[in-house]
Amino acid sequence: MSSSRTTDRTDRGELRADAERNRRRIVDAAAAVFGERGLDAPLEEVARRAGVGIATLYRRYSTREALVVACFKARLDEYGAALDEALAASDAWTGFCGFVGRACAMQAADRGTQDLLTTSFPTAREVEAQRAREYERFAELIRRAQHEGSLRPDFVTEDFVLLLMANAGVVRATREAAPSAWPRFVGLMIDAFRADGSRRDRPLPPPPSPAQTYRAMRRLEPPREARAGDTSRSSTTSNQATPRDR
Repeated sequence: MSSSRTTDRTDRGELRADAERNRRRIVDAAAAVFGERGLDAPLEEVARRAGVGIATLYRRYSTREALVVACFKARLDEYGAALDEALAASDAWTGFCGFVGRACAMQAADRGTQDLLTTSFPTAREVEAQRAREYERFAELIRRAQHEGSLRPDFVTEDFVLLLMANAGVVRATREAAPSAWPRFVGLMIDAFRADGSRRDRPLPPPPSPAQTYRAMRRLEPPREARAGDTSRSSTTSNQATPRDR
C-alpha cells in the first residue's frame, strides 16, 4: 500500500515537472517569436518552436495577453525601475531625459518590447494596475520638470506615448540599415521638449551616415514585383485609353 502511494506521488511529481518544462519552453519560444515578429505573431509558431501542440499552449495560457504578460513581466518591471531612478535623480530634467532615453532603448531591443510599451492589457488586471501607478509617477516627473522650468509647460503624458509610437516606427524602418537613427531621433525630440530659454545641456547623438540613410530608404521601397505590376497596369490602362484619344 505504501509502495503504491509512493509511486503515485512520484508520478504526480514527474507530471508537474513535465508541465513546468512545457511552460518554460512556451515562454522562451514566445519571447523569441514576439521579439522577432511583434506581439501579433502567430501563436502556432510559438507552439512549433516550443515543441508542443497548440492545445498545450492554450491550456497553459488561455489568451494571448496572458502569454505576453508571462514573457515580458521583467520588461515591465525594468520600466518601473527606470522611473524609480528618474524620480531619484538630482534634478527633474536629468531624470526625465534619462527615463525617456531608457524607455526608447527598451523599444530598440526587440519588436515585442516596441509593441509592449504602447499596448494595453485590459484582462491583465495586475499589469494594468502597475501601468496606472507608473502613469501617475511619470506625471509627477513631468510636474517636477515643468516646475523647475526645464520642460515645456504644454508637455503632457500623451506626448510621451506619441514619442514611443514614432520611435517604434523609426526602429523598424532603420534597425538593419541605420541602427544609430533612433538615438538621433530621440535626441531631437528631447530637445524639442525643452522649455524656451532653458540651457541645452547635452549634444545630439550623431546622425546616420548618408549611405545608411539611403539603405534605410531603399528598404522601404515596394517590392520589385509590385512596381512591375503597377507599371504593367499603367501601360495597359494607357494603351486602352489611346484609341479614344486618337
